Amino acid sequence: MRQLLRRFALAALITPAAAGAVMIASPAEAAPAKPTEQALQTEINRLTNVQRTRHGCAATKVNAQLTTAARGHSAWMARTRQFSHTGSGGSNFVKRVKAAGYAKPSSENIAWGYRTASAVVDGWMNSPGHRANILNCKSKTVGVGVVYAANGAPYYTQNFGY
Repeated sequence: MRQLLRRFALAALITPAAAGAVMIASPAEAAPAKPTEQALQTEINRLTNVQRTRHGCAATKVNAQLTTAARGHSAWMARTRQFSHTGSGGSNFVKRVKAAGYAKPSSENIAWGYRTASAVVDGWMNSPGHRANILNCKSKTVGVGVVYAANGAPYYTQNFGY
């Protein structure tokens, strides 16, 4: 259980109203995914949609803006080794997603350390808040960012949009 808590934020965020200055990852942090990162991102999206359709929701569509925001936050977590929904400059997922050009953010899941897409999606499905985000049938789009830290640990961000 301790390991699970280390890997997940204590609470998954569900859309809060956000205002204020926007601080997001730099373009270098949101760099294109390496092949291994891209493969994980693609598989997480697929497995998320398997769960959604299994539970009566429509599949989400991958959105480039949500993916950019997710990759930027994962890059920040990997670089700083901070595991939090609060990111660069005190940003939250709503600010990061809107700064990436997506107007209607829904929710965010984060994780770290899992070595396979199946393991991270299973972990999220076993966490009530993260599961609720995945199974929110009102969410229509998704973006996943996977970035490896210098020590090889993968950091994951999954952003949903309406």
